Amino acid sequence: MIIKSAEFVKSAVKPSQYTSAALPEIAFTGRSNVGKSSLINTLVNRKHLVKTSSTPGRTQLINFFIINKTISFVDLPGFGYAKVPASVRKSWGPMIETYLSTRKTLKGVVLIMDIRRIPGMQELNFIEWLHYYNIPSILILTKSDKLSKIKQKNQHLAIAKALSVNEEELILFSAKSRMGKGGVWKTIERLIG
Repeated sequence: MIIKSAEFVKSAVKPSQYTSAALPEIAFTGRSNVGKSSLINTLVNRKHLVKTSSTPGRTQLINFFIINKTISFVDLPGFGYAKVPASVRKSWGPMIETYLSTRKTLKGVVLIMDIRRIPGMQELNFIEWLHYYNIPSILILTKSDKLSKIKQKNQHLAIAKALSVNEEELILFSAKSRMGKGGVWKTIERLIG
């Protein structure tokens, strides 16, 4: 996709604060610090559309972006380890669940995982939850450039096995080399029809 415009619209905590449900939406989530912001920035050819941080848990709200005035990207707070108060972390669950289970224009969720880590129960539960609500998922393995080709292949296989999916369902991605960018866009375009 050729990116002509990408803009931040607003942040929200509850449905009354969401943008109007006019455009197809793709949501992005994953553990804290998996490279979610870098993935979104790479997809839209911007360096700073989504703020990146080395501090886990920087995204604490649901952030809405409009891309090419035809699609909305929704940046959800990361789950798992995050340097935020427990009360804030606890509120993320219901906030994210409310968004995912009620948003009529949601076409799919990009679940981002660090290729260097085998997914745990949180990822497995999240994928199961998406299946339950019949929400398509796009599974991305980020930071692929940080491993040698052989380690990359081994991790790819191990993660596919851990998630009980085919290797082809996991897109290898690197914000540094832009590997996988085309594959991610192709899958997004198929979901938004």
